[in-house]
Amino acid sequence: MRTRFAPSPTGFLHLGGARTALFNYCLAKHYGGAFLLRIEDTDRERSTEAAKDAILDGLNWLGLMPDEPTVYQSTRAARHAEVAHQLLAQGRAYRCYATPEELEIMREEAKAIGRPVPYDRRWRDVPAKDHPTDRPFVIRLKVPLTGEMTLFDHVQGAVSLRHDHLDDMVLLRADGTPTYMLAVVVDDHDMGITHIMRGDDHLNNAFRQRALFDALDWTMPELYHIPLIHGPDGAKLSKRHGAVAIQEYRDQGIVSEAMINALLRLGWGHGDQEIFSLSEGIAHFDGRHLGRAPSRFDPQKLLFLNAHYLRTLDLFDRLYPLLCSQYSQATERHWSWLRQMLPHLTQRAERLGDVVALCGPYLSRPPKGDAWTPAHAAIVSDVIPVLESLSPDQWTEDGLSQTLKTWAAAQGKKLSDVAMPLRIAMTGSTASPSVFAILSVLGRDEVLARLQ
Repeated sequence: MRTRFAPSPTGFLHLGGARTALFNYCLAKHYGGAFLLRIEDTDRERSTEAAKDAILDGLNWLGLMPDEPTVYQSTRAARHAEVAHQLLAQGRAYRCYATPEELEIMREEAKAIGRPVPYDRRWRDVPAKDHPTDRPFVIRLKVPLTGEMTLFDHVQGAVSLRHDHLDDMVLLRADGTPTYMLAVVVDDHDMGITHIMRGDDHLNNAFRQRALFDALDWTMPELYHIPLIHGPDGAKLSKRHGAVAIQEYRDQGIVSEAMINALLRLGWGHGDQEIFSLSEGIAHFDGRHLGRAPSRFDPQKLLFLNAHYLRTLDLFDRLYPLLCSQYSQATERHWSWLRQMLPHLTQRAERLGDVVALCGPYLSRPPKGDAWTPAHAAIVSDVIPVLESLSPDQWTEDGLSQTLKTWAAAQGKKLSDVAMPLRIAMTGSTASPSVFAILSVLGRDEVLARLQ
């Protein structure tokens, strides 16, 4: 099995494109096949290097890199033209000399009389001896004029179209450049693509591409046309539903595992399972159980999944580059504190930035801040001797909690009356994970130094 993701670099990688890439990747890997990438950059005016780079960057972030070198469609124009001229020589295509003005008249006429295709095929059967020698021409495909074509799609089922509803599509423009339809078919054949999975907005294109595969006596890949993604309100996904480029979600603190999980559940499922790693997606994604109705992308569900992965992943290697420049004076001891505190810092976080914001107290000593009061100072002054008396065996989260709870009760105080000044002294904030976890991780010397 060989699948492909074939984006046009006229914009950034968005949710729909990312899901298409992911589904193709999982389908190929499930059957031990290859996942390929083709950049369809034949539209020179709209294609940009920035968009190409963004597509590659987004796929790299998601871990969906191709198994073979990326194919750039613009480099294959000579091959596309070769195939068009081959069809012309075989009598399966023809030269059309219709002018833009004539084509416009035909469109209006077709609209008026209800003809399903705009071009009236006036040059289809004109002998070569009667062709003009001083006019530009395009090369058009000769499609069958009678009967119908039926495609079997693994998602949509059997879909049919009458041949007289297919136009004699242009293969090669007057300037010698190939059209999208020709380039796609030639590239899919030459790349050995066996299965095409893409949005159902390409279903109409599939009939035209099948006509070209048939004319070339090539076997068309198997088809999967998946419904598009809608927003939570059921409307077509747009900018008003949130971020568009996949990188925007990364910049907002979404981890790639959460995005993969969310994309996997947009139009596919495996029983009632909601949490999927990429490897689990590959294990179960066999090309079945794909929905025929549009899926709905829910940003809140993405945040729920992100919170789950923040709690379950080892985030240290992702956080380190975000923190090392800001805390350049941090030592191995500081980074060790942070490693130990991460399971506590991620408990209520939804985004990676939420965790970053909580890391400071473990990489440097924080200032007391505005929340510090004389009453807090008085309590800390009384607590220092209690903490100094603890043995190393007692300096644990449970040991610290029990010791301070007993001492607070003896002083007629609530444990929270003692915990708050300790929290502020340790972190500079009135909100933090368990203060006893912080005391345990920082250790006796650091805690006493901060208190003093």
